[in-house]
Amino acid sequence: MEAGLPANSPRLTRPAGKRPETGIIHLGLGAFYRAHGAVYIEEAMQKSGGDWGIVGVSLMRPDQRDALAPQDFAYTAVELGPEGETARVVTVLNGVLVARENPAAVLEAMTAPSVKIVSLTVTEKGYCHEPSSGKLNQNHPDIIHDLANAEKPTSAIGFLVRALEKRKAAGLRPFTVLCCDNLPENGKVVRGVVLEFAGLVSAELKDWIAAEGAFPSTMVDRIVPATKPEDIAALTAKTGTYDASPVMHEPFRQWVVEDVFVDGARPDLGAVGVQLVDNVTPFEHMKLRCLNGTHSSLAYLGYLAGHETIAETVADPVFATFCKNLWNNEITPGLHAPKGVSLADYTAALFSRYSNPAIRHRTWQIAMDGSQKLPQRILGTITENLASNRSIKGLALAVAAWMRYVGGVDEKGEAIDVRDPLAAKLKSLSDGATDAKQKVAALLSVREVFPATLADNPTFTSSLMEHYESLATKGARDTIKELQA
Repeated sequence: MEAGLPANSPRLTRPAGKRPETGIIHLGLGAFYRAHGAVYIEEAMQKSGGDWGIVGVSLMRPDQRDALAPQDFAYTAVELGPEGETARVVTVLNGVLVARENPAAVLEAMTAPSVKIVSLTVTEKGYCHEPSSGKLNQNHPDIIHDLANAEKPTSAIGFLVRALEKRKAAGLRPFTVLCCDNLPENGKVVRGVVLEFAGLVSAELKDWIAAEGAFPSTMVDRIVPATKPEDIAALTAKTGTYDASPVMHEPFRQWVVEDVFVDGARPDLGAVGVQLVDNVTPFEHMKLRCLNGTHSSLAYLGYLAGHETIAETVADPVFATFCKNLWNNEITPGLHAPKGVSLADYTAALFSRYSNPAIRHRTWQIAMDGSQKLPQRILGTITENLASNRSIKGLALAVAAWMRYVGGVDEKGEAIDVRDPLAAKLKSLSDGATDAKQKVAALLSVREVFPATLADNPTFTSSLMEHYESLATKGARDTIKELQA
């Protein structure tokens, strides 16, 4: 028995059987993709065959590889339903590479002729772009490095372009780039930053990727809370087998994909419930604004009020009403629902998902990287509402709560562990101001987050200052109560 394994519990092993050839490289192998996309891919092969085995790439740390390698990259996906749990063993992974340890191995894997798709879940910040404009941040340290080091990229964008460069030189077709992150029109955004980077390498490479490549937009949806040690212990007790890296997820799942792939090469996704569409934008906007927008709003306000999880937050009737008012008064009035979708039914289902007590989705986890998330989750809606004379009071309160949160001190005077690529800059700006008005003005100056047209809007700024002052003096819960009075 390996050191560290629970007593009398053998390690999870991969069931015997032929494994498929690798057809997909996935950059950013985290819990979400293993609980969502990887499961769909495995089911598609079980249903219709094909060689779509996945090699995952951890861009930074070896943790995932080190946990999964002793299990031959099998892992357990645990569905957390209100009535109980259901576990399944997933065997679609053929391996995990660690980019920082061996970038050459990652480029070699991405250049294999069998690879037809490179998918990504690297979070919003992983695209090295300016969220407010969608453009490549050419001053990003990773981009500067990757332009100067063709054989040793560090960023997802660097790996994509350098691998495509190698495929072109070898006379191979490009792979399809399949973004699975929460970016509006994510395929278009990734295509833009890839082409911008490629243009800095060579005009010929840029033209080839533009003409021959494919960047379908997608919408992904499944709540996947972080796995905790007690989850692993409970699974071991239930199954009698120790899995070092299981994933926990809610029953609901959705994947909407624009059906645009290089040479049409893809798994039979439609056979397992993936919605293959011509235009993913209506689905994207609905999910980003209805789910992610309220998730972020509840995360900042809920955290400030002392709520640890989303389920705990919406169990508080003050927050439940706030969430429903956001949907009814500020978010859905500006949305065009996808054909056949009722926004009222969609948001009602969302609230049921938020309320699932088995899903311990921490407000702190959702609050991470807010500077990268706010533009597409909340600020877009605010901008459209201002132009159409619709209410912004609830969403502006959410932005004010983010401003309080990045100040790094909660309502009890305790330090907040703020995880954000701009954390130091945001805290410095907040600390350098003396009152609510100055703090709001200082944070509105951050152009990576707030475009000038929004930051200079008097309705928005005055609402932020009023809300920030109330949060500072009355706290999040009482501010929400007063807002809804």
